[in-house]
Amino acid sequence: MGLIGILLGLGLLVWFAYRGWSVLLLAPLAALLAALMSGVPLLASWTQTFMGSAASFVGQFFPLFLLGALFGKLMEDSGSVAAIADFMTEKLGAQRAILAVVLAGAIVTYGGVSLFVALFVLAPMAQALFRAADIPRRLMAPAIALGTFTFTMMALPGTPAIQNAIPMPFFGTTPFAAPGLGIIASVLMLGFGLWWLGRAEAAARRAGEGFGDGAASVNAALDDPVLRERATTAREFDPAEIAHGHQSVARPSIALAALPLGLVISVNLLMSFLVLPRLDFGFLAEERWGGIPLSAVSGVWSVAVALLVAILATLVINWRRLPKLRETMDAGANASVLPIFSVASLVGFGAVVAALPAFALVRDWVLAIEGGPLVSLAVAVNILAALTGSASGGLTIALDALGPVFLERAGALGIEPALLHRVAVMSAGTLDSLPHSGAVVTLLAVCGVTPRESYLDIVMVAIVGALVALVVVIGLGSVAGNF
Repeated sequence: MGLIGILLGLGLLVWFAYRGWSVLLLAPLAALLAALMSGVPLLASWTQTFMGSAASFVGQFFPLFLLGALFGKLMEDSGSVAAIADFMTEKLGAQRAILAVVLAGAIVTYGGVSLFVALFVLAPMAQALFRAADIPRRLMAPAIALGTFTFTMMALPGTPAIQNAIPMPFFGTTPFAAPGLGIIASVLMLGFGLWWLGRAEAAARRAGEGFGDGAASVNAALDDPVLRERATTAREFDPAEIAHGHQSVARPSIALAALPLGLVISVNLLMSFLVLPRLDFGFLAEERWGGIPLSAVSGVWSVAVALLVAILATLVINWRRLPKLRETMDAGANASVLPIFSVASLVGFGAVVAALPAFALVRDWVLAIEGGPLVSLAVAVNILAALTGSASGGLTIALDALGPVFLERAGALGIEPALLHRVAVMSAGTLDSLPHSGAVVTLLAVCGVTPRESYLDIVMVAIVGALVALVVVIGLGSVAGNF
């Protein structure tokens, strides 16, 4: 009965979440159903296990959700994201429309701008470029997905994406874990995606298929409450806050617009390898500070300081372009709240399930997968990200339940934690792009296309390309180790 309860609770969570029900309600109800069918105390499961795990996630990662959403909103309202999009349009033009959209998305998301902020700027840019080049509108969504969903989220060293931060407390790693393997994976994903989209564009031209009719329905996407509920488990920005604040008509120069993005990466690098390792943090061993080593928090601290510096730089550079600063700041702060509590609720559900006696069957099955801890870790994270439609939720559930076991088994085989980190993050960013994913649903909505029109191409660039890169990373890591 216990295993049936786990499967039933998970099934109901996935089904109703896909239909737009709030995860804040669904996750505790699904957890209590699983606990009921396993015969464990219900109230203790809710207040002690579920809430304890959810609170721990909020305590660890709320600074990153808050600062990331605030930075994204400031970059949007100051016109900086639009300035970067305009620059790519001007330099590459309609003749390289797909490349321009992909690179614009990659630059802003690798620089720390939230995915949903990028989507609402990139969709109009892609529409103008694709119309001018007479490229089918259905290819807008996969082009944006390639630049924002894939290598900048899970492979490029130092990416400030929340998915890249989640494994750090578990494995004691930095945002730059396995940099060589991350770069190889990024090249594979980008190359494969551009090849596929170029092939699709050529086939469309041979068939005489042009841009077509219609326009990106950005406003409709903002007003859709079902889409909002799906989206907030997928990334760290509540899309409803896009419409709040005040967007500047004037835009900074490309150098000023890109400066905060460069600061995110450079400060992150300096904090990870030069600043924090040279300071004395012995006080962390005291009970009042958690009794933890520096490695448990250094990664989160590095990203948080990098985002804070970038926020301050954005304010200084764009002071006159932010006449309603309080509204912009409020919108950015508010945009972080629903996403973190939605993901924390998924994490709480996972904690309840992991504490049930029947979960031992699931754990034993995962650990028995042939290929060693890298393969079993990849399978576990992929499955959970696919079921929840959330890379961050699936990743945290997997590491909460099995992270110490993976770390112990990897250590016995001489596998470095940094390699586990990169495999875990890449695994979270593959099957999280299934049709029920909030990011995919939002992307299709802002591009004004249907799943039937665009989803196959999204699968190829966001799932197949990512899986190919993941297999290569696991293979290289198994043979050559971490680099």
